[in-house]
Amino acid sequence: MSDSAFPSFPFSLVGQKLTARSGILALMDDLGRAMTTQPDMRMLGGGNPAAVPAVQAIWRERMQELLTEGATFDRMLGNYDPPCGNPRFLVSMSRLLRERMGWAVGPENLAITTGGQTAFFYLFNLLGGRFSTNPRKILLPLCPEYIGYADQGIDEGLFVACRPRIEWPQGEAARVFKYRIDFAAVQAALDRGDVAAMAVSRPTNPTGNVLTDDEVRQLAELARRHGIPLIIDNAYGAPFPGVIFVDAHPVWEPHMILTLSLSKLGLPGTRTAVVIGPPEIASAMAAMTAITGLANGNIGQQLVMPLVEDGSLLDLGPRILRPFYEAKSRDAAKWATEAFHSRGVDWAMHVSEGAFFHWLWLRNLSISTCELYERLKARKVLIVPGEYFFFGLDEDWPHSRECLRLNFAQPEATVREGLAIIAEEAARAAR
Repeated sequence: MSDSAFPSFPFSLVGQKLTARSGILALMDDLGRAMTTQPDMRMLGGGNPAAVPAVQAIWRERMQELLTEGATFDRMLGNYDPPCGNPRFLVSMSRLLRERMGWAVGPENLAITTGGQTAFFYLFNLLGGRFSTNPRKILLPLCPEYIGYADQGIDEGLFVACRPRIEWPQGEAARVFKYRIDFAAVQAALDRGDVAAMAVSRPTNPTGNVLTDDEVRQLAELARRHGIPLIIDNAYGAPFPGVIFVDAHPVWEPHMILTLSLSKLGLPGTRTAVVIGPPEIASAMAAMTAITGLANGNIGQQLVMPLVEDGSLLDLGPRILRPFYEAKSRDAAKWATEAFHSRGVDWAMHVSEGAFFHWLWLRNLSISTCELYERLKARKVLIVPGEYFFFGLDEDWPHSRECLRLNFAQPEATVREGLAIIAEEAARAAR
């Protein structure tokens, strides 16, 4: 049957928005294709964790244990959990957070979602968007911010973002810069009176920036003063998976909402995230899960259950993941310096304080990084253009078209070859 034989049906406005070509769709589509049908693609895009042998061994061992625990295995695959998550898992996780973090949380403060992306779709549309009075917005205090948030609002114009201050910790000649929160800009945005919540990722995706404890305290105080929640995305952060290369302490207070994920522990395929917040938020997450998906997946919770119960889940980051990724980061920074210096490219790199990414600033680029992305893709190198991360700003910022994100977690040959090709194309596209 030819394609013309199939009818075309109109989509609603919401349907059109959710099916439009978005940055996160392009990213995940390219990632999926590269991982399955294009083995020669140098995958420096996406947030897929590396294959860390010591962690892979743990998950293989756990799967073998589940297979031998017949009743547990059968329940895991054959039963629905409640929409909020596995009751035993929620009790164990809340106990771990109380005993190791000192947070006053119980099972009623927790909810499971099918990954952090789903959690933020729920949270942003629960708290922001249309109300019976005026619409309310989600404030991003530090832009650029995670590409996956950009298209999650059911209503248009959900986000308002603040440009950062750019600092050169070692002097501009060192080619290492850092974004800092402009608290005056954050205060001005809050003073508009239409902000429903603030949201940050820590470490920041895409830059690897880790907000300092003082910055988090200031944001928490501003949120408390304005009667709104502060949402912190800990997909790469503390207390797990702990891919943080600087001293940074996890914080939770009753007016805060944290999300934790199993993905960067090496379990992205399980699609399991934990939301920690006030009981009304956790209950809302469960209600939304019931409507959209009945329940969450069971496998991730069962895989990590013993590690939650004995507390060893919190040790994987400091013991295995941080040293592994920190070494990857240092090596990639060295190779980038060699590649860009040898080709005379005017470049800088954001200081790497956590996560899997380097954030490059190509300061003499004559084309946008979206166009650079296409040129690199043709040469079998996938990166993520910086434009996608600068949503919510009131005015255009040329800096947004000069940056790109690359994943340094891939094998050495992939990263070195990819950086060399990026440097060649950047040199060709120099002003």
